[in-house]
Amino acid sequence: MSRMNKELLISYSYHFNGDYNKIIYAINNKLSVPFYDIKNAITIYDPQYPKALYSLKYPPYVLYYKGDLNLLNEDSIGIVGSRKACEYALKATKQLVLNNNDKVIISGLAKGIDAQAHKYANKTIGILGCGIDYIYPYSNYDLINKVSIDGLILSEYPSLTKPLAHHFPFRNRLIAALSDTLYIMQSSIRSGTMTTLNEALDLGKDIKVLPYDIFNEYGIHNNQLIYEGAQPITFKEIAF
Repeated sequence: MSRMNKELLISYSYHFNGDYNKIIYAINNKLSVPFYDIKNAITIYDPQYPKALYSLKYPPYVLYYKGDLNLLNEDSIGIVGSRKACEYALKATKQLVLNNNDKVIISGLAKGIDAQAHKYANKTIGILGCGIDYIYPYSNYDLINKVSIDGLILSEYPSLTKPLAHHFPFRNRLIAALSDTLYIMQSSIRSGTMTTLNEALDLGKDIKVLPYDIFNEYGIHNNQLIYEGAQPITFKEIAF
């Protein structure tokens, strides 16, 4: 693909707010759209584009970024879990991150487990379900800015694209693809955590699940995943 075509691809993405189906339609029908000169974007045809994303059924055509793209080339683990995280899961997440400070920590910059993972990471990548310039949730304002400076933020949604509900489960495929191993810290049956886990399963990723004691109501689904064959996180991995 020529440079002009790459610029057109970015213009399609920007014009249609990263909507995957509209981008495909524009490509197939060679639609005419305004030109957008966007510097902080890479396309599926660029050498910096993460090779892991080629394995996806729907690899993003364009990724917008803030921060250090070199982090995409380092060993990584993904950490996901509930926005309403219990203290046990938060404590285990903190220690898991500290025990893996040589790896890039990947998560979704949401409340709860995501925020905890990014907060204690030495190197981290946050993947958004909204525009690269849209702060969501606003309560994570300082954390999002910190990751954009000290780490890397990625999104397939440009500028101030709003955080629509369907963006987040679709976003989760990127977390799964970019993580060498995916850690599930707290889950429920109907959750974004489970969409990420299912994507990771489809990609053949290693998955580890935090076990809970039988008196902790927040761990029912995690323990069910382990009962069904998921690999448990060991004490050694979260030991002080």
